[in-house]
Amino acid sequence: MEDRGFGVLRSWLVSPCVAAPLHPRRTRAILALEDGAFYRGLSFGRPGETEGEVVFNTSLSGYQEVLTDPSYAGQIVTMTYPHIGNYGVNREDVESTRPQVSGFIARELSNVASSWRAEGDLNHYLDEASVVGISDIDTRALTRHLRTHGAKRGVISALEDDPDTLVDRARASRSMIGLDLAREVTCREPYRFEATAPPATLSRRPFHVVAYDFGMKRNILRMLSGLGCDITVVPATTTAEEALRLDPDGVFLSNGPGDPEPCVYAIQAARALMCARPTFGICLGHQIMGLACGGRTFKLKFGHRGANHPVKNLATGQVAITSQNHGFAVEPGLFANPEYQLTHLNLNDGTVEGFRHRDLPAFSVQYHPEASPGPHDSYYLFDQFLSLMSGSLVGA
Repeated sequence: MEDRGFGVLRSWLVSPCVAAPLHPRRTRAILALEDGAFYRGLSFGRPGETEGEVVFNTSLSGYQEVLTDPSYAGQIVTMTYPHIGNYGVNREDVESTRPQVSGFIARELSNVASSWRAEGDLNHYLDEASVVGISDIDTRALTRHLRTHGAKRGVISALEDDPDTLVDRARASRSMIGLDLAREVTCREPYRFEATAPPATLSRRPFHVVAYDFGMKRNILRMLSGLGCDITVVPATTTAEEALRLDPDGVFLSNGPGDPEPCVYAIQAARALMCARPTFGICLGHQIMGLACGGRTFKLKFGHRGANHPVKNLATGQVAITSQNHGFAVEPGLFANPEYQLTHLNLNDGTVEGFRHRDLPAFSVQYHPEASPGPHDSYYLFDQFLSLMSGSLVGA
């Protein structure tokens, strides 16, 4: 089994520089977008060049969780909160073994980590992880541009000073549409994550959950294990037959990056697993379940990324504030089929945030109930999954 202790880069933890100065001479850098817009600023992290889809996240904190969330693979993330790096980095807040973003954008980078939990500073952390960043640009103007014109392919460079050259490189970079990134971020082989608490139900043993890693966050495993589940994490390309040979009580389909439609292997597996075991999907797992049920997905204009998105539970009428990170959504045409019931609705734009099968023990949500960072309003969904595995709840 693969060692997944979720350690972070060791070198900066050996002698962390909590209040380390930035590089003595921060080089100038440019962010260029495929539509010709460009922004001049200063390089931080690894001075170099990178490309990806430029998106924005509205969270006020949690930049380390954002950086290490595999769902951001292939993306250059703009933080709309202006002051980034002020509480440093530590070994507890990572969501995977390393930063996953293609690049990082901030209005102002702090060189002082004012937190007792800090074990290093953001600038050196990104430098050692080879993540290219740019600061000292107008992130408000950039965010307004992305909201108006949609997420754009872009390039950050501290090596090239000609914006036109970088715009051409952005246009030549790969598009997120049709891009299967789950294969790139998934684990190489199965591994175990044991329960850290007694079973939360009357079962005499922990539930065994097979969790598909499409780019799974660490806190999902913490949530399931804390409820008394033993987890076998499997690669994204695991077939339904291989998963069922592990004799799970339930199947979890994780979050992840990229376009869900090219993940044909996962769609086929989900279609079979939903008929065989209680199934719970979030984010990319939710989209894959929608496609497995005969639905379609589409790319959002600028996506949902942040920790303050209101979602209405249509069964209870309650509104939860949720953490989200996705650029695709399930089309509501799925619910023309009476087998499927819309359960959750985004109150900002009316998009699908959750559904369930009326007869099978299968449900999914588009947002992140494990949060990290974000509110805890939706933790109850993990309890619903346990209820399905115990046979005490049909549907969700």
